[in-house]
Amino acid sequence: MPNEVIRLPIEKRIDWLFDLADRHGAAFRSPEAWVARERYLAEHPTAIAVLKCMDGRINIPVMTNTPPGILMPFRNLGGAFDLGWPHLGEVLAHHVQNWVSTGRRVLFLVTYHFSKGDPHRGCAGFNYDTAAAYAHTQVIRRQMEQIFGTGHSTIYPLICGIETDEDTIIVHGSKGEKLDLSTLGADGRATLEPRLAALLPDMPPQMRADLLPLLLGNLDTIARVREQTERHERQLDIEHCEWMICLGRGFDFLHTPNLALIIGPYSPNLDVPIGKAGGIIQGNMRSGRIPDDGFLLLASVPYMEIGMDRARAELKSIFLARFGAEVIRQQYPQLAEKMFVRTAVLDWHSRTLERVVESSADSARSEIAASF
Repeated sequence: MPNEVIRLPIEKRIDWLFDLADRHGAAFRSPEAWVARERYLAEHPTAIAVLKCMDGRINIPVMTNTPPGILMPFRNLGGAFDLGWPHLGEVLAHHVQNWVSTGRRVLFLVTYHFSKGDPHRGCAGFNYDTAAAYAHTQVIRRQMEQIFGTGHSTIYPLICGIETDEDTIIVHGSKGEKLDLSTLGADGRATLEPRLAALLPDMPPQMRADLLPLLLGNLDTIARVREQTERHERQLDIEHCEWMICLGRGFDFLHTPNLALIIGPYSPNLDVPIGKAGGIIQGNMRSGRIPDDGFLLLASVPYMEIGMDRARAELKSIFLARFGAEVIRQQYPQLAEKMFVRTAVLDWHSRTLERVVESSADSARSEIAASF
């Protein structure tokens, strides 16, 4: 995010944000993008989902040169997930059932991230402890195996590290081995397929063939990033300037580093990450990294169909916004005076972010929900 935008008044920053969402949706809906997605899915039928941190640097489609809309994202503050969380389990099961019912296998990329140049450019959610972040991905992998089985013939949980200085993917094998794409030499592209087969012998051949383009694309990205670094065109030491808290799902348009704190609606204790996010925003204001004229709390919920599904998404978005705002008011009353709240729903098929204006009926229902 350009520094000049960060310093705009809060109302202008909010306008910029919704314009960014509009541009992202328009690009997603373009004929070229639609054709690219259809061709890609015909050639590579494996469904691929990514569990990742909220950090805007973790942009897997860009890192792998994959058309937008192919990879299903699941993002949360700190990259922390527990498949025992009721809502997360329901969402994952819903998507898996839809994919498998059409004959597709499912590959889950369970990711952690770090910086090889500076530990404090790593994952703040794990206090910059890469070993702890990696250990957490192993827990998620075991949970997936408990739910979907250990045979991996249909559902495959694959642990991947993301090194953010060079946007490198590190693929972890099931026996402790790993393949760091940044270490491959000039013959890397030619040897990648047999290396992958040796690393992941239990992965179905079709799934491995569908993973290969992502890794080949990452080799191109690594080469491009290295060229940018040599020309001093890539900034690594990016200052934390988060000025918004995003609560819910549908924030794929936010891939600018250190812009937003994104909290998925998965944990049964949502007040904890919301409170942590509020503390970060307050710290950013006090240090002068962002203006102290306001911050944004944005709630978003996706919907698949018009009618009842969209109406329910509106109500859920309003509830999340009210819940998040109340947590901020209780824990940071002075910060709450500078809070701007917006609610939205996302048309998942078109990636259109739609503002929600709360009606009196919505307000009454939300007040009832908040009273329990």
